[in-house]
Amino acid sequence: MSLTRKRFCAAITLLVWVSASAVIAVPTSTYIPSATSLPETTESNQAGTNNCGTGSSIFSQCQNAYINSATDFCLWGPSTLGTIGDRERDVVSYCTKSGRGTRLIPEGTLTSVHFIEAPNYVQVSGRGDLTKLNIMPNDSGGELDPHGADGNGNPIGGLVFSNAFDDGLSQVKEWHSFISSEEYCFRACKNGPKAYSYCNNVYDELGCAFNMPVKYTEGTFESCDSDNAGIVGVYTSMGIVSTFHQSDTIFSPAPDPKSAPAETL
Repeated sequence: MSLTRKRFCAAITLLVWVSASAVIAVPTSTYIPSATSLPETTESNQAGTNNCGTGSSIFSQCQNAYINSATDFCLWGPSTLGTIGDRERDVVSYCTKSGRGTRLIPEGTLTSVHFIEAPNYVQVSGRGDLTKLNIMPNDSGGELDPHGADGNGNPIGGLVFSNAFDDGLSQVKEWHSFISSEEYCFRACKNGPKAYSYCNNVYDELGCAFNMPVKYTEGTFESCDSDNAGIVGVYTSMGIVSTFHQSDTIFSPAPDPKSAPAETL
């Protein structure tokens, strides 16, 4: 694949109408990424494991995901054929790189990759034949996040790590991901007071186009530096701040901004 890195990508801001916001407790436990020292599981009733070792396998039940760069990231998918809605509690990690005890994303799966590094988050999105990750054909997909209905996460016990921030490879407490049989997006937010704002999980029915609006263009593989996007679901009009709800009328996103010339890696 041909990968380009844009020196700067301006953020896309959604213009939406609002009325209230959700507050979700941040996960309190902190885990140090390691091939051997993580516990077998981090939540009760967890289907997979966090003690994944280093050997990649098509049978891996590893539930640790990594998001570091356009060529080093993971996606969640079922361990056996199923829909995301049915399997969100027990999906496992599929990664572009070996050595972390996960499954590998099969060659030819991804047909586009768009990686963004912003001050408060990193994000990867794109298209592909994601049935190769055991997602049922024509599945419209769903959201995965560290909360879930019971606070144990979707998947239960799923951990996310990144080296994109100041503290090296470390656990990211707030993240969310959408994946279907044809499209994916995954954002991990820098730990701190703004983490949940940039990685909220209240728009779980609206998918990638609403939560992480970028160009999902086939055949594009690129990496961008960016400002923070506007917080999804928050709209300010004449000094009044409102919060969008999934049942409200959705306004169109702002036009795509122009990007700086790309640098080929």
